[in-house]
Amino acid sequence: MVLRALSVAAVFLFAACEETDYLRFDTSHSGIYFTKDTLHYSFSVTPVEIKSHQFNIPVRVMGGISDKEREVEFAVRADSTTAEEGVHYTIGKAVIMPDSIDGYIPVTILRDNLEGNYTDGYKKYRLCIELRQNKNFVPTLDSLSQVRMLYFDNAIDTPEWFDYKNDKIWHEGAPHPELGSWHPYTFIKLVEQFHTIADVLPETYVKMVEYYGGENLEKVPYASFYPYLPIMQKYVLAPLYEYFSNPDNREDILAMYPDYPFDFPNPYSND
Repeated sequence: MVLRALSVAAVFLFAACEETDYLRFDTSHSGIYFTKDTLHYSFSVTPVEIKSHQFNIPVRVMGGISDKEREVEFAVRADSTTAEEGVHYTIGKAVIMPDSIDGYIPVTILRDNLEGNYTDGYKKYRLCIELRQNKNFVPTLDSLSQVRMLYFDNAIDTPEWFDYKNDKIWHEGAPHPELGSWHPYTFIKLVEQFHTIADVLPETYVKMVEYYGGENLEKVPYASFYPYLPIMQKYVLAPLYEYFSNPDNREDILAMYPDYPFDFPNPYSND
């Protein structure tokens, strides 16, 4: 009976503590956290006339919505940041809009001062951001979830094209059947030529952009141009084959990229 009485007392004590903790919780302070782990941006094949890019770092509220705009507090961690504000980036105010639980920290990346080139390599910059508490939000989850690192550069990296096993397709040592050996200049010309479809087949171009993951062919499914391969052959791959196989262009290409392989395939060789 004594043990039973103690057990009952313990339950009531636990319940009382739970209730006390609940009553102490300030419902005006919702949690805030980052929703994306990997943050990376490269100007890559973006046209040279584009000098800046706004990268939105997404955040989300763990709590209720509000009928008012709510500002999110954050800080740049200087000890982990290599980019210089005003030189390599600028950063704006982060807010959660009314009736929403999603928002973002707007970072504008400035292209002109990003160092590096194809011959010597590109410098990768880091911007480390930490969520802070304010009158609206309290950073939630573990401490690692309250900090994010944005990496950015001006490099031309291999595209995010993956096979069914999630292995990257078309990279150094892994030629693409329609594009030949991986080379940054091939990717530059591929994207440039792809944009010309907008002038001849605007409605189809919009569908292709959606299917291929963006205007810069960011995520071509399984690195395959199907179901739009005939269009790609006519308006993109054939003109590129003519360009790369034309002897008159060889000297200019080698002046920019001395290691260019000149193995772009004829898109109609197997027809």
